[in-house]
This record gives sequence, structure tokens and C-alpha cells, in this order.
Amino acid sequence: MADLTRLTKIIEPEAEALGFDLVRVKMLASEAGDGDRALQIMAEDPATGQLVIDQCAALSRAVSEKIDALEEAGDVLIEGAYHLEVSSPGIDRPLTRAKDFAAWAGHEAKIALAEKRDGHRNLRGLLIGIDGDVVAIEDKSAGRLDVPLASIHSAKLILTDALIAATRPIDTSGAEDIIEDSDYNDEEKADD
Repeated sequence: MADLTRLTKIIEPEAEALGFDLVRVKMLASEAGDGDRALQIMAEDPATGQLVIDQCAALSRAVSEKIDALEEAGDVLIEGAYHLEVSSPGIDRPLTRAKDFAAWAGHEAKIALAEKRDGHRNLRGLLIGIDGDVVAIEDKSAGRLDVPLASIHSAKLILTDALIAATRPIDTSGAEDIIEDSDYNDEEKADD
């Protein structure tokens, strides 16, 4: 098992050194159920709200070097095999920090609470915003609910036309230079 709080404390300075804001650190299990795990790091460039491919690669290298150095010194941060996944948060991004709830007020969101509140655990509706440490949402069935930030298990924006219109276009520079595994294998076979 991985201590995500500790990993975040190790990863965040690496992101900040590159000028990025850390959005989320999460350990994900493989969807195939094969035991493969991924350490997922989401970060953004504060100027654009996203990371381009070169920025993801730079953060991946910095984090890999840091984790490798700690593990070589005998400090095992993650037991067992895993792979590192660095990405931009995307348009329908997770809301993980207080500033996310403020910045994306006025957009549709889904919020899952750690425990039921007023008979509801899953909320969906217009994100009103945050005041102090209390998030307000106009849930489609329950009406307005004010929930403490600490009681939110997870939250994310819902992809809508309004969200797309409010989001800067995604920068895909460098994407044409990516070699897909299947393309690489086809080229490799052709060379044989």
C-alpha cells in the first residue's frame, strides 16, 4: 500500500519547481484486474489550466528521479510493481482543492460525500462555490446543500457545452510526435 499523503509531500515540490500546481495524487488499480497499479499524478500549469506533453514528460522525469533516489537510499514508498502516469486534469476535471470549487462555480458538478448528508450521498447539479471550508451545490433533486469540504470524498466537473466554452482550447502540440505501441511494433516487424 502507498501512503498518498507522504507521496504528495514528495511530489508537490517537484511539480512546484517546474512551475506547476499539483491537482491530485492517486493510486489506481488496473481495470483488467491483473494486479498492475498506476501512481496517477494530475497537475496543471497555472497559466493554462493544463499540461502539454512536454510538461507531463518533465514532471514524470522529475518525480521518477526523486522516487528512485529515495528508494535507492532504502526508503520504499510504494510496495510492489506500479507505473507512473502523469496527466493534465482535462476538461471534466476533478475538484480537489478549495480553489477548484471557487474557480469552477457556475458549472455542473458531481460530488460524492464520504457519508450521507440530509439523506444524500451523491450530489449532481450547479456548483455554487465555496465559502470558507463549506461547498455549496444546487443539487437537482435535493436543492441547495452546503457541505463541509472535509466531508467530500470526490468531486468532478460534468462535461457540458458551457464548460467547453469556458475552457481554453487544449494544446495538442507534440502529440504528432508520439509513437503508438501498435505503430511501433508494426514498424519493428517491417524492419525484420
